[in-house]
Amino acid sequence: MYNVAVTVCEGVGLRDADGFRSAYARHHRGVYAAAYRIVGDVQLAQDVVQDVFLRFWRRPNSYDARRGELGAYLRLMARSRALDLWREGQVRARASDRLRVVHVIGEADDPPALAERETESSAVRAALGKLPEGQREALVLAYWGGLTADQIARHADIPLGTAKSRIRLGLARLRDEFPAAA
Repeated sequence: MYNVAVTVCEGVGLRDADGFRSAYARHHRGVYAAAYRIVGDVQLAQDVVQDVFLRFWRRPNSYDARRGELGAYLRLMARSRALDLWREGQVRARASDRLRVVHVIGEADDPPALAERETESSAVRAALGKLPEGQREALVLAYWGGLTADQIARHADIPLGTAKSRIRLGLARLRDEFPAAA
């Protein structure tokens, strides 16, 4: 009973600076620990803590004391944000690995193969140039930037379905430009 009363009082007081300061003092270590367990990096974990409390400061009404304790809510937010950062790191690493493999393969090619690859690259760049800006941006971010559709949607500030459609439509147009490669 006591915990519920504290949580309800805490929830009401979170709209002012003193209540927020108290919540931060009480819960920032648990939020940091939850983030650090996932990302394994001090700086990233600190970034997660800052992000969680900044989001919480902007939207204190997102917390509903009837659904659980504030600390658990904040740790769950930290876990979600830390997982997002971890996944983004995995995507960047895979994209970097792909670029490294392409670079190593390219070094071993003979001059005629390099000339052919340059011709193909020019054709792809020209085909990309014919695409509408949104489709071109989505394809570049997905295939050369290694971003997921969700990350592209957040980056471009568009709905997820729109990002997926732009990727799909852009690929369809590129397939039309290169029918033998499809």
